[in-house]
Amino acid sequence: MVKSEKNIKIHPSSIINSQAILEDGVEIGPFSIIGKNVKVGKNTKIHSSVLIEGWTTIGENCDIYTGTIIGTPPQDLKYKGEKTYVIIGNNNIIREYVTIHRSSGKENKTLIGSNNLIMAYVHIAHNCIIGNQIVIANSCGLSGHVEIHNQSIIGGFVGIHQFVKIGKLAMIGGYSKIVKDIPPFAIADGQPAKLYGINAIGLKRKGISLLERNNLKRAYKLLCHSNLNLSQAINAIQLEINPTNEINELINFLKNPSKMGILIN
Repeated sequence: MVKSEKNIKIHPSSIINSQAILEDGVEIGPFSIIGKNVKVGKNTKIHSSVLIEGWTTIGENCDIYTGTIIGTPPQDLKYKGEKTYVIIGNNNIIREYVTIHRSSGKENKTLIGSNNLIMAYVHIAHNCIIGNQIVIANSCGLSGHVEIHNQSIIGGFVGIHQFVKIGKLAMIGGYSKIVKDIPPFAIADGQPAKLYGINAIGLKRKGISLLERNNLKRAYKLLCHSNLNLSQAINAIQLEINPTNEINELINFLKNPSKMGILIN
């Protein structure tokens, strides 16, 4: 095991591979196992009975709770043992019994950004891309290749189909079934999910002005509550609403759907 300084705390019952890299201030709790290709950043705390293996990099100041498993092979029949990665940023809270699988496909990555709260029993599958400042509530299941953009909130027990994208500052209600892309700034809920307007409270909390929120309301009326198809709605939004940062974020998302398509009810 490579240590950068002496103030690393490792419980004697833990098993740390001699080639693992632990940076200054790392703490490892009882009965945890750290594999040889793992790197753990400064001041990250790993609680008891955590398994981290594979080619996994964890950033600084993360807090990883009991029973979490990170970096194990993907649940993908196409995976044949190739070298793939999990890369996790800084300041993440990862609660009890979360599972995060490394990617499928040589040199590919499962990516998690910074400042996220991932609650107990969440599963993040291979090749997922999770942004920053995201909350994923208890017992959510993210299938392979899911993307969640910055500042989104995913309610408890949500299931997200593979390849689906969740836009910035979207909010997904608990127990929802997500089988299409959810545009940014939207509220979605149901089985299967439907759109219920904009995430007005979330936008206000993030400092988005009343004018911008009203622009987004107008855009969503064109998108979801008119007889326009997606292409026509995009054109109408571009013609009728000033191109602010939020409107541009919405238009760019709508123009670049995943293979699952975009939910517009």
